[in-house]
Amino acid sequence: MAIVEVDEQKHEKLFNSFGVKVFASINELNLSEIKFDLASVCTPNGQHNEHADQMIDFGKHVLVEKPFSLYAPETEKLIQKAKDKNLQLFGVMQNRYSPPSRWLKSLIEENRLGNIYSVVINCIWNREAAYFTESSWKGNLHQDGGPLFTQFSHFVDTLYWLFGKVEITHAEFQTYKLGAYIEFEDSGLFSFRLKDGGHGTFNYSIAAYESNLESSITIIGANGSVKVGGQYMNEVQICNIAGYSMPELDASSPPNNYGPYKGSAANHHFVYENIASEFNGKTSMIATAKEGAAVVAIINDVYAFRAKASNDN
Repeated sequence: MAIVEVDEQKHEKLFNSFGVKVFASINELNLSEIKFDLASVCTPNGQHNEHADQMIDFGKHVLVEKPFSLYAPETEKLIQKAKDKNLQLFGVMQNRYSPPSRWLKSLIEENRLGNIYSVVINCIWNREAAYFTESSWKGNLHQDGGPLFTQFSHFVDTLYWLFGKVEITHAEFQTYKLGAYIEFEDSGLFSFRLKDGGHGTFNYSIAAYESNLESSITIIGANGSVKVGGQYMNEVQICNIAGYSMPELDASSPPNNYGPYKGSAANHHFVYENIASEFNGKTSMIATAKEGAAVVAIINDVYAFRAKASNDN
């Protein structure tokens, strides 16, 4: 195991924390004696594609932190390159491992809710100025991309995982609180059509007062209604389905705790366990690179409305 960190002032702290060699560049790591099979790319969003591409050139399997990239065509090219080199490319879509999410997936696969009429997703979180000033890339349009990439791509993935590709019909964006620190919106919403005819809305914000408020999904179908909510889409709050009794689910993982703020469920260990099982031929991946590209494509479709609004102004 080894770490690549371009900021050499952090090397001593990283070594003391993890007890592994720390390199200043990917090339330096590649030229070292360190032997490894899998590289995990956890760099700024806008650099994910570049760094994953470098690791593939060095013959390594790659796990890419969300989002895969800021542009779906980049990810599609990366997927093809890995395939051509007979290498595996994985993505972090950690919400798929949460018990309530897996329960929702089973409901949809078993058609328990019947025809889906409406889906409502609310993601209302808090990020303060200090979050954006601690790193130069956060808040930058071309490195961060916006809340749907950095804070809420896991919940866009939940939408895609449950219902497949959606058609974005409308989107709007506002900056209420953080305009001095970001080059994009701190709040927004988009409407969509499901491929089978239902409709939905996705409302999001990072302008909540003091702390994260909620991440929830409500699904209304012909045979019932369900809602999974809580701060991190981790609690089944409503289960009203014809002829169905709610099963007991495993406990959800706590949120990732970054000190001043919190993120989605701490499910990364499940991702690595899934990868190890895939390498050993025991299971298939819960989240594939193709699906990661599809999530980026949905966000690109939403943000096409943002780009149009900017051009119109």
